[in-house]
Amino acid sequence: MPLYEHVMIARQDLSNTQAEGLIEHFGTVLADNGGKVVDSEYWGVKTMAYKINKNRKGHYAFLRTDAPAPAVQEMERLMRLHDDVMRVLTIKVDEHEEGPSVQMQKREERGDRRGRDR
Repeated sequence: MPLYEHVMIARQDLSNTQAEGLIEHFGTVLADNGGKVVDSEYWGVKTMAYKINKNRKGHYAFLRTDAPAPAVQEMERLMRLHDDVMRVLTIKVDEHEEGPSVQMQKREERGDRRGRDR
């Protein structure tokens, strides 16, 4: 099955447990349609570069999935209809990276970026 990565931004006035509940909810939507969530990360509340629906901050979540295209389309459709979800980004990838995403790594662990000492 194809591999996908999803980033979701939920409204800032949700609690952490409600935001994590959204991740579980959309994971069950995938499972009902023949897919599975390989890994999920809750990134927490972050400040956005610009306002979306009068919100300056949002709950960010990241999902790595292994699902057929119709399952992903159904999950995206339900995400876009859900009142608490503000934005969704889905990317098809060749393979999932091992370990935590870049957002969850500490600066020292990233290592592959050049220094800013110029």
